[in-house]
Amino acid sequence: MLSRRSPARPGARQPGGFYGWHVTGFAAVLLMATAPGQTAGVSAFIDPMIADLGVDRTSLSTAYLVGTLTGALVVPRIGGLIDRWGVRRCTLVIGVGFGTVLLLMGTIGGFVGLLFGFMGIRSLGQGALGLAATTAAARWFERRRGRALGIVSAAGTAGISLAPVLTEWIIAQQGWRTAWFVLGVAVLLLVVPIAAFGLRDDPSDMGQMPDGVPSSHDSLAAPRWGLTRRQAFTEPYFWVLISGLAVSGMLATAVAFHQISLLGAKGLTSTEAAANFIPQTVAGLAATLVVGNMIDRMSIRWVVLASMSLHVVALAWLTTVSPGWSAIAFGMAIGAAGSSIRIAEAAAIPAYFGVLHLGSIRGFVASISVGSTALGPLLFSVGRELTGSFDDVILVSLILPAAVAAAGLVVRIPAGREV
Repeated sequence: MLSRRSPARPGARQPGGFYGWHVTGFAAVLLMATAPGQTAGVSAFIDPMIADLGVDRTSLSTAYLVGTLTGALVVPRIGGLIDRWGVRRCTLVIGVGFGTVLLLMGTIGGFVGLLFGFMGIRSLGQGALGLAATTAAARWFERRRGRALGIVSAAGTAGISLAPVLTEWIIAQQGWRTAWFVLGVAVLLLVVPIAAFGLRDDPSDMGQMPDGVPSSHDSLAAPRWGLTRRQAFTEPYFWVLISGLAVSGMLATAVAFHQISLLGAKGLTSTEAAANFIPQTVAGLAATLVVGNMIDRMSIRWVVLASMSLHVVALAWLTTVSPGWSAIAFGMAIGAAGSSIRIAEAAAIPAYFGVLHLGSIRGFVASISVGSTALGPLLFSVGRELTGSFDDVILVSLILPAAVAAAGLVVRIPAGREV
């Protein structure tokens, strides 16, 4: 139950009497701080660590796979702890843990250190801290939750896209071990103070209501409906959506993980290859806004088709890409492709299967999505070792998005759509 005491007096910490927008800003910074645990942030370290530690690319990819799968198993448990202890205390613990693991990443000496290090940064960074950031903002809003989470996502993603460029520069100047140390210190200096002094678990903690409006102005809750997870499994189009999300996650993560090496083989410098995350992010954000505005007025079938087609084009382009505008265009294509399928899935699941069991259904979706991202880097690494080039495995992988696109055209869309 929310507190019924009068809202606290507006002031510097309560813009317009409502603290939720401050929490939104803090959550955006927290999402930016996940960068060292994201594939984009790790990518700059791959080649220097392979050269220095004496491990091959497949072994490093395997360690990354195990770390990612560990993150997939840990996140649901973190969600339960956030519900029990509150996002503020959990974020404080996560921040200390994540920062410490990043500091330790600079001391590893072989495969075992890589294995435990990746388990730590993927579980605490990509998984736990990202979940805490979005949960922190979501608790302060109801009617404006989408806008708040959109701000968090846009700002956080933009920050993450800059991480490879900054990391690449630090590595070039001081080496990869120093770069891990700098990132660890940065996480500790950002996350810990925000958790300790900035976040608040709930509007009632400050005598406020969600969205900053009095309870008398709240609208009545709309009737809720929805299929169970087992019932959703019986709908063929559910598996089209899941397949599209999994294929996108697997291939996009594979490209991001090996991006420095992939684009380096096409003539780009390490800095140019790292900077390619910027057009990917810009195009992804633009695609999110455009598709998000259009998706209520068109069939999701066409969004899935467009996304999978863009994946085919982007990956085929990658085999012939060259420095300059060609590389920028590739980055924009792969960024727009991934963002399109993610927003299609986010809109389609509640629309076609309802919201009554949305958490259960999307929990399954998340596990498949994260699991797919674990497989991509290893698939590309093994393909390169077998053939001597990334190009062959990239061309073979085109079959996957093409197959999803074809299935999306012929599989029946569920009849019941929530309006």
